[in-house]
Amino acid sequence: MKAPATPAIDIGIPAKSRKQIAEGLSRLLADTYSLYLKTHAFHWNVEGPMFSTLHNMFMVQYTELWNALDAIAERIRALGFPAPGTYTELGKLTSIEESPGQPEALKMVALLVKGHEAVTRTARGVFPAAEDASDEVTADLLTQRLQVHEKTAWMLRSLLS
Repeated sequence: MKAPATPAIDIGIPAKSRKQIAEGLSRLLADTYSLYLKTHAFHWNVEGPMFSTLHNMFMVQYTELWNALDAIAERIRALGFPAPGTYTELGKLTSIEESPGQPEALKMVALLVKGHEAVTRTARGVFPAAEDASDEVTADLLTQRLQVHEKTAWMLRSLLS
């Protein structure tokens, strides 16, 4: 017996708009994953007089990023598209540059500020497509991500003053 056909998605957002939003969210997923990896690596490798503070702060940050990945990927799926899930796919989509080696502690902080600002720009870039399609669910997700990344960038930037 043949499996029944998957019903077409009819959530009030045209397929073309869903695709455009999903592509933007895929870039957001890639940036979030790249920043997660960077933050986790910095957590492992930070040294110096601020070790305890930064080690713990980075753990809170990478945990938040890890949890955000699921919400972003699941929204892409709800829109009817596959979420990117390989290093190759994510690497092609991310705007976050890798930080090879082991930067000193305050350089790590500065690199994370840049990373959170990059994710903010990516999230902000998805808004027009979501708003044009009246996709309030994606707009809400983007607003939540913007709040987290702008606040985190501010807190990290404060350590550099």
